[in-house]
Amino acid sequence: MISHSRRHCVVELQALPSRIGQIRRIVSAQLRHWQLDPLIDRAALGVTELLSNVHRHAQPDKTCTVEIELRLGRLTVSVYDSDPRLPVLREAAADALETCGRGLALVAAVSEAWGARHQEDTPGKVVWFSLRAAPAAQRPTGNGSRPVREPAPAVVVAVDPSAVPTAMPVAASVGARPG
Repeated sequence: MISHSRRHCVVELQALPSRIGQIRRIVSAQLRHWQLDPLIDRAALGVTELLSNVHRHAQPDKTCTVEIELRLGRLTVSVYDSDPRLPVLREAAADALETCGRGLALVAAVSEAWGARHQEDTPGKVVWFSLRAAPAAQRPTGNGSRPVREPAPAVVVAVDPSAVPTAMPVAASVGARPG
């Protein structure tokens, strides 16, 4: 299920490799719609790492919710899942060829802030990161008059309804929200 409003978008999914690519495209399209193109690469990388962690570590199932929100000049991307174990940022492995254990370090590197907390009313957790949103790009009109904003592109999202769970409770989180 996908729902979105002027500054908020929520997508419920199974964190499977094929779905992770689809969520990257949804996040990218939503940020283009909000005229936040400079944040697309960092937000897509961050959400990919968080969903990969759900796929790899979440128990008992891979059902999760991705929420992106633009509030007070800050973009926050949150991933909710039903596994209560909080993630741990690991030190860089001594073996440079190690293929796992760097996801949260990448999230920390591309974001301005990140964190994890237990959900208040249900088992599970939320892992989030935030990015500062730059003002929308403006360009001159070419005739010396004031700058104008580029029009926002249309957002079209296609989802196979049979591949998405019909409902997932998302509880209010404990503690202060970023932003």
